[in-house]
Parts: sequence; C-alpha cells; structure tokens
Amino acid sequence: MARTQGSHSDITGPRIRAAALRLFAQDGYAAVSMRQIAKDVGVQAGALYNYTPDKQSLLYELLRGHMDDLLTAREAEASKQLEPLAALEGFVRFHIGFHVARPDEVFIAYMELRSLNAENFTQVESLRRRYENELEGILQRGLESGAFSVDDAKIATLAVIAMLTGVNTWYRAGGRLSLAEVETIYWNMVKRAVVA
Repeated sequence: MARTQGSHSDITGPRIRAAALRLFAQDGYAAVSMRQIAKDVGVQAGALYNYTPDKQSLLYELLRGHMDDLLTAREAEASKQLEPLAALEGFVRFHIGFHVARPDEVFIAYMELRSLNAENFTQVESLRRRYENELEGILQRGLESGAFSVDDAKIATLAVIAMLTGVNTWYRAGGRLSLAEVETIYWNMVKRAVVA
C-alpha cells in the first residue's frame, strides 16, 4: 500500500506508537479505537494501516518492544559473577530505575497483557519469564549458598517483582524522597525478606 505523498514513515510510525501507548495507558486497550489513535496523531484512520495491520498488532508491538528494551538493558547491566547479595541488590535497583522511567509502558505491560491474543500472549509471556528467571536464579544461588532463606524461590521472585513494580503507582520525581533513596529503602526491605 502506498504512503500518502509527503508522509514520513520514520516520523509517523513512532508517533502512532507513542499515541497508542498513551491512549492505551489512559483509557484501556478495549476502549481505544484506531480512529482515536489516528485523530491523536493527526492522520486519516486508513493511514494507520500503512504502519500496522490492526490494533492487536500495535499492542503486541508495544508490549514486545517494552520487554525487548527491558531484557537488553538488563543484560547490559547484569553480572552473573556477583555473589547473590550483590546481584540481588543490582537487580532491585535496576528494576525500580528502569520501570519508574517508563510508567505507561509498565502499566500496559501488566494491565493489557490479557488483551493479547493467545499467540502474542505466549511470546510476550516467554520474554517476561526470561526476566523473572534471572531473579529466580539469583535467589536460588543465594539459597544454595546459605545466604538467603525463602520458602520457595519462584514465589519469592513473583513477590519481589510485584513489590518493586508497585513503586510506579506512587513515586513521582520531586517528591519527598529521591529515586536513589527509594531504591535504597526497597533494597533494605527485599534484603530483610530474603537474607538468612
């Protein structure tokens, strides 16, 4: 399908994704139409289909992109050579810092995962599992070394991730605590929860 003369795919495509992200986070995936996204971007509704086949593909692209960014950033920072306590602290601080900077992405990654079709869900969920597996591996190594004491590494993984992701619901820059202070407080809570 030919693009409209004068359109710029390198500009319009990212604008469509940004509008969809904002609208999905604000109103929910089910409530947002392709027509609304087009209006927000300032293009005809039919023009959206030059950039995405449908709304489901757009949601998948956003969720997949978020997970790819998360995994890439984490792989650049993680070190399997660290002893479990230092590795866990690094994970805690990374998770909070990465997610606080992306509130809309985090919101739809958790709230709209259910809106994906089965195939897309399976792909995004496998990426989430890769991320969770790193934390579970850190906890398991800590258990094996005697540094940590948790009843079940998988459940502890899910609990820690839920706690850390919760920062997004209340933290605002310029508030009473800096992000570094919040990271330290959360690190201390996680440490008290898992250290033997």
